[in-house]
Amino acid sequence: MKGLEDIKPDPETRVHICTIQGLVKRVLYNNDPADIPPIGQYDLMVIDECHRGYLLDREMSDAELSFRSQDDYVSKYRRVLEYFDAVKIGLTATPALHTAQIFGDPIYTYTYREAVVDGWLIDHEPPVRFQTAPSKAGITFEAGEDVEVIDSQTGEIDNVTTPDELNFQVEAFNKQVITQPFNQVVAEELAKHFDPSLDGKTLVFAATDAHADIVVNELKKAFAAQYGAIEDAAIRKITGSVDKVGALIRSFRNDAFPQIAVTVDLLTTGIDVPKITNLVFIRRVNSRILYEQMLGRATRRCDDIGKEVFRIFDAVDLYASLQDLTQMKPVASNPKLTFEQLFDELASVDEDDQRELVRDQVLAKLRRKLRKLPSKVAEAIRELTGETAEELRDRLKNHTPEQAAAYAKRFAGLGKILDWDPDGSGPNLVPISHHEDRMEAVTTGYGEYEKPEDFLDTRPHRAVSPHPCD
Repeated sequence: MKGLEDIKPDPETRVHICTIQGLVKRVLYNNDPADIPPIGQYDLMVIDECHRGYLLDREMSDAELSFRSQDDYVSKYRRVLEYFDAVKIGLTATPALHTAQIFGDPIYTYTYREAVVDGWLIDHEPPVRFQTAPSKAGITFEAGEDVEVIDSQTGEIDNVTTPDELNFQVEAFNKQVITQPFNQVVAEELAKHFDPSLDGKTLVFAATDAHADIVVNELKKAFAAQYGAIEDAAIRKITGSVDKVGALIRSFRNDAFPQIAVTVDLLTTGIDVPKITNLVFIRRVNSRILYEQMLGRATRRCDDIGKEVFRIFDAVDLYASLQDLTQMKPVASNPKLTFEQLFDELASVDEDDQRELVRDQVLAKLRRKLRKLPSKVAEAIRELTGETAEELRDRLKNHTPEQAAAYAKRFAGLGKILDWDPDGSGPNLVPISHHEDRMEAVTTGYGEYEKPEDFLDTRPHRAVSPHPCD
């Protein structure tokens, strides 16, 4: 292994690992022609995260400062890859338009839906959408109004008189206008949905580093009011500005605290914290790629805590704004549907694409059920079908849609058995609270679509490539 100071690899080294930025410097900006690698140096180039190049939602890193714009970045990316006479393989979970322009159409895809049905990834429920009065109507400052302003660099607060009317919609909240009441009511509502005594962790996406400080403070106050005194370390900001950020990320992954992490861009990609069961969006993003990377933080399985689904809490209507573009839609689109309803629907629909859609919902729901399947239910399944619950799952997965429908017709009582709760504990329902004066509505749904099937029938622009959570 070479050290970071060894820029030029030895010719006899068979495997080179580097960044695209490093190759750009060696190939396009090398002052010594003798140091430029030969065109035929590589037989095979594997480019991981090959969608890289989106800069819509974050500042350029130091390594990217030489790429003056998005177009310039993509141009240099393409030039350095085309320089080498080698087979190039691009790997990405979130292909962008320029990905296909550089690498061509995907030769293999493995969708989020397939990964959920196969049991590799965790499904998510429809988002819980918070709508406060300011987020619905926006924030307006009249011309001539005295307004407090904060210097984002120094933190100093001053008073100014607005020369013109200023209007801010929810996408500008906490980026272009600081709104303390908005963050307060969102934090108070979140405290009603999270139980700090449970094992699942929460990742909150804030707009800026300063906004993350506000969110941490409001969450600590809200949780203390809801549950009493909590550990100070339970809720922490994890951004590039904190000390020993690497150790803090490891603690978030491995330790009990922090239980709730508030970040901006640092934890959007490249981290693996299987215990994340809640994602909270208090910021808007413009990039479908970044959005799917954010969702991917919660898709990991975590059998240690019995993780069955993850939840999305959306205070800025982000889910609705990007729903037509993303592939990462819930498989079990309506968690209130019973097995009996799903099996009846599977037995009655005629079109194969509809059968496949319902069959996948059954499988996603069944995988959750199998993790805590009561022994009496397992015995009833075997008595009816002659198979174990696991064999039933595998049969449905391997059946064609037509065969799955015939199976549902043959064993008409199967759905009722799977819904059976021998212990009589019933579903674990979380009540939704409405604030008349401040929190206008807390709803669960799919944006502009009225029914789950309307949402699922939409067709996104691009296919998802392997491992949507990478």
